[in-house]
Amino acid sequence: MITTPPYLQPGDLIGIVCPAGYMAKEKAAECIRVLEEEWGYRVRIGKTLGGASETYFSGTAEERLADLQEMMDDPEVKAILCGRGGYGMTHLVDQLNFKKFRKQPKWIVGYSDITLLHTHLYSNYYISSLHAPMAGAFNEAGYVNRYVQSLRQALEGKWARYHAEAHELNRPGEAVAELVGGNLALLAHGIGTDSELKTRGRILFIEDIGEYLYNIDRMMYQLKRAGKLKNLAGLIIGGFSDMKDTERPFGADVYTIIDNIVKEYDYPVCYDFPVSHTERNYALKVGVGYKLKVTKSKVMLEE
Repeated sequence: MITTPPYLQPGDLIGIVCPAGYMAKEKAAECIRVLEEEWGYRVRIGKTLGGASETYFSGTAEERLADLQEMMDDPEVKAILCGRGGYGMTHLVDQLNFKKFRKQPKWIVGYSDITLLHTHLYSNYYISSLHAPMAGAFNEAGYVNRYVQSLRQALEGKWARYHAEAHELNRPGEAVAELVGGNLALLAHGIGTDSELKTRGRILFIEDIGEYLYNIDRMMYQLKRAGKLKNLAGLIIGGFSDMKDTERPFGADVYTIIDNIVKEYDYPVCYDFPVSHTERNYALKVGVGYKLKVTKSKVMLEE
């Protein structure tokens, strides 16, 4: 059974950290304001948000590890919101100590590079986490945006019920299973490690940004050859933004690439679902049971 961390109550404390890429403190100002003034929480800022780092990372690996570990271990902190993703979680994940966290689990919120932490939590400890908008989304979309609001609803324990438009490549069907997934690059990166995602009998969701089309093809084949696509209950293809092509064209767009790789399977598949690196990014609880229903006219995903 999946362990679901306690949902938040007014006045609860949310910690904000940057375990990977650097983020200026002012870019989280609107997020902090909304969390405190609009949503009624308290906020603690970690040392890695707007720190003194002059590199791509928010701090050294040791500094990032200590900041995240402190938030995970502090019983007063009820949720950890990542400021941004980027790259760097792979430096930390094997050194994190989950002893206290397992006794008092809390929501870890993020996407992109944070996918590796989501998969690690799920595959090793069966603890749910939130693949959801991060601090920067409060600037880009505005906190009244439906996708940022889906984060608030998830933290408060309201059950999700999402709808999406039909897509010509969708494969109709229905599935009820635990929902797992995240950024395609990180899912492929985790194969063969302690963070490898269990997918058999699950609904898998994937998304990505800024990749060459041939690399999407390669990573999808990596999942396929590793057996991660064969026995799914269902497959959700999210946004693949800012895709790049080579000088000699690859010859297919990203959704056609994916469709060609999974067309032999008979589970329901939907494309262009609102989970992505753009503002179209619904909060999804990793490991929680969802119902996916794909019809010719629409897609529904609900807890």
